This record gives sequence, C-alpha cells and structure tokens, in this order.
Amino acid sequence: MKPFTKTLAAALVSSAVFMVGCSSDEEAATTSNAAPEVKSGPTHPVTGETLAADQTFTYWALDEHSSFDPQIVEDVSGAEHVRNLFEGLLNQDADGNLVPGVAERFEASEDKMTYTFYLRKDAKWSNGDPVTAKDFVYGWKRAVNPETASPYAWYMEIMSIKNGAEIVAGKADVDSLGVKAVDDYTLQVELTDSLPYFPMMVVHTTTFPTHQATIEKHGADWTKPENMVSNGAYVLSEHVVNERAVLVRNDKYWNNEATILEKIVAVVIPDENQGLIRWKAGELDKGPVPAGQFKALKAEFGDEAISFPRLCNYYYTFNLSDSGPEAFKDVRVRKALAYSIDRTVITDQILQAGQIDAYTFTPGSTAGFNVPSVPFAEMTQAERDAKAKELLAEAGYGENNPLTFEMLYNTSEGHKQIATAIAQMWKSKLGVQAELNNMEWKTFLTERGNQNFALARGAWCGDYNEASTFLDLVRSGSGYNDGKYNNPEVDRLMDEAKTMADPSANYTAVEQILAEEMPVIPVYHYSGVFMLESDVKGWPVQNVEQNWYARNLYKVAE
Repeated sequence: MKPFTKTLAAALVSSAVFMVGCSSDEEAATTSNAAPEVKSGPTHPVTGETLAADQTFTYWALDEHSSFDPQIVEDVSGAEHVRNLFEGLLNQDADGNLVPGVAERFEASEDKMTYTFYLRKDAKWSNGDPVTAKDFVYGWKRAVNPETASPYAWYMEIMSIKNGAEIVAGKADVDSLGVKAVDDYTLQVELTDSLPYFPMMVVHTTTFPTHQATIEKHGADWTKPENMVSNGAYVLSEHVVNERAVLVRNDKYWNNEATILEKIVAVVIPDENQGLIRWKAGELDKGPVPAGQFKALKAEFGDEAISFPRLCNYYYTFNLSDSGPEAFKDVRVRKALAYSIDRTVITDQILQAGQIDAYTFTPGSTAGFNVPSVPFAEMTQAERDAKAKELLAEAGYGENNPLTFEMLYNTSEGHKQIATAIAQMWKSKLGVQAELNNMEWKTFLTERGNQNFALARGAWCGDYNEASTFLDLVRSGSGYNDGKYNNPEVDRLMDEAKTMADPSANYTAVEQILAEEMPVIPVYHYSGVFMLESDVKGWPVQNVEQNWYARNLYKVAE
C-alpha cells in the first residue's frame, strides 16, 4: 500500500486541471492553474483565514547550495532556490500532479516521440522581457553543451531528446539538438524514443529557461543578485555564501497577484541540533529533526513535527573504478558488507522517524513500482550475518588479513551517526576496519564525482515519479554513477524499458542484478521529517517528490 502516491497514469493526468497525452491532432484541454487573485486585506482569498502581517518564510539549510544556475545546480537545496527563482514548462500541484507553468498546454504525437508546448504570452523575465520558446531552446542547448559542464547533462540524455547523447559526448553540434522554437510561444521537442512520462521530466530544474543576454554579458557572475534575471515568482535580493540566501517577490511574474509570501530566507546552519535550537527559539519557520529525536519532538510539538514517505533513497556506493580498492572488485566482499548492516538499528534506533529498511535501490513509494523479492531481503539478520562471515572468509579476509578502507560522507551529525553505527557493525561482526572521513558538501561532491574514495555515502531524490529516475543511476553512462559500475545487461534493460508500455519486469530484473552484484548498498528509504511552525500553510506534504513552490505558501495570524 502506497498512500502518498498515485499510479503513473494518474500522475500524468490531472483531468480537473490539465489534460495531457493528447495525439498530434487533438488539442490538450486545460484550465489555468492561476490561484484566485489576492485582494488587499487581512484574509486569504480562498480559505478566509486571517493572514499574518509579516509574510516572510525563513527556513533551515544544512549546506551551502551548489548553484542558482538551472543548468548547473545538482542538489536538493539548490533546486529549491531555482524553483522559486525560475519557472519551467510545467509545475506540480500539492499532490504531485502536473499543472501548467510557462506552458499553458501541450500536445503529444500518437507515438509519444514529438511533444509540442504552447507557452503563455504573459510570462516575463524579471527585467520585463517576454519569456519565449527561444529561452527554453537556449537553456536546453546550454545543458547538453560540453562547454557548460552541466552535472545534469546525463539527465538530458535520458530524456531521449534527438541528438542529446551525441552532443553530450562531443560527437554532434549543439545546434542539432531536437528542440526548436516554432515561433515565440511554441516549443517543439523531438525524441529518439517513445517516452510517455516525458512531461514529468520537464518539471526538473535542468530544463528551465535561462536568459541568454544576461549570461553572455556577465558570464559566471550572472547568478549574483545584482546581475540575475529570472522568470519565477521570486528574485534573488541577497546571497552571503555559507550564511543565507534571500528571495523577494518578482513583480513581473505572470501570476504575482496570487502570491502571498513576500520574502523567503534560507539560513545555512551546518548542524541539525543548532538548527533545531533556532527553530525552537522562533528564528526559523521550518527547521530540522536531528536523528533519533522525532518521537520526542512529536510528543512535545504535535503537528508541528512532520513525517511522511519521500521519493528518496540512502545508500553507500563502492568505487569500482581503477582507482578503487582491489578488495571491492570481489563481489563476495561487497555482499558481506551489505548483508551485515542491520538496517533496523538505523531506522528504528538512530533515525526513529518512519524511514524504511532498504534492500532495493528504488523506494516502494515510487509510482507504479512493485518492490521485487531479492534473496538477502528474505533472510533474517542472523542469517545475513552468518552469510557475510562466510563470504568474507571465502574472499580471503579475516583475523590475519583484516579488510580496511575509508568511508566518505558529507558533514552532518545524522550521517556521522549512521556511518559510525555501520562501521561498528562491520568491526564487531566481521573484524573490518572502516575509517570515517567527512567533508563539506561541495568538496564531498567533487571528491565523490572524481572517484577519490573507497566507499562513499549516496542519496537520491527522484527527479520524476517513475522507477527509472533511480535505476538510471546505475547505468554505465550515468553522470551520477560515481562508483563506475558497468553492466551491459543493466544498460540494455534500462534502454528497453524506455519504450515499454509496462517496464516493471525490466525494473525487477535490474533490482535483482543489483542484489546479486551489489555495486551499491541500499540502507534505507527516506521519510520527510522536519519541524514546521503552525502558522505556515500550504506545504505539499502529499507530494512525495517534495517539489515545493513558495508562491503556494502563506502564513496565518496566530
């Protein structure tokens, strides 16, 4: 049972708001997703609630985000900023259904290989320029251009845009990308594969438009507050690295009259416990839940302590590249380490907030995904521990030849507690010596991306609600296959799945291969946990992707 998800069909179709998947000769019917106009006055125009005088939303961020640039951003906190600063073709509602963004409607050809998006004519950049189809063409070409070095260029590849893979590989000209502006307000995309879930993919920040003249004028400095031109509901007014980012309402946004929050402030506090203290002190509207504290916080603060399933996984990845340890080339070693982790200790004793033990890479909350049976998930922990000892001994490691390596994770008290617990399990059960090494977020991303690690923490939140958003990470060509796992059968199954009406059998087969070869160690599947002041309304708790838009939030008077 997956109470917070919908089937893929339901995710693709929101009949009351946005009709999708029409054939080339059948226009998609739609109504605007504009919220009722906010009139001047003390009450919410729909609910009638009395609004707070101060409409500033202040929230906690663990790390400095990677970028404000849609084509460069690669982390969750950065994507949150980008969704507020920019707007793509489509958005999501509070339940994760597709709703119009810059595109009022779209059409799909019968074979789902050509998509045509019709843009609203009242969308403007923050400098007053109209947002046109050419801005999307520019942004998409920028994403695949090797000179941009987008960390998400691989995402544009798996979107199956014509010539996308060839351009990313440097084998085709950027201008050959299968996207064109038919006119100022019509964008057409040609695919190489039939992708029925393609519309879900354009919610991702990498596909957002960017303002060409601004980038050409300012270069890498275009994302500074004094230079940035954006098209979202907010503009960047201040950014102090490792301290805060401040966004204020964009009066040029097409639906600005329906926006209630005036200002968003993200405060970087690289410690969950300090973040919680500042939330309790009333300095933050949204704050963290440190590992193991959810139950106590729920008892003390009631509905202000929030937990729900999320479309995210938590795992450790082996470095299987030439720079990785020789020991990890042996599947018996990888299995031994994976089997001997007692996931229930981590979820029930350390985290204590509804997280789910993971034996597959893809979370069970993923739309249309049925968690397959894999052998080590069916064992008791005692059986897994016994098998782990047997496998490690067979691989030649033991008291006289102990296995040693380094575990890399990004700085966080929660990550430290999990890494410490896992290392202790390995030491007590297998005699393995795992040395812990933590790094700040950006350094961690660089080192992991360059294979400067033995075993590294990983986590992934789905870019869209379909199993391929997780399983594409273990394809040999994935930009986030940091361990450089390479299995031609996995690649074949994932390629084939793209065009299948029901790819579930292929996804099951890939998960079973992963369980047999163990290139990554699934640890748990996320729940969303945070503290939220009771006066903040509109948070999309039932959206498992947690794509939130500040323009949909508001604060009530208390």
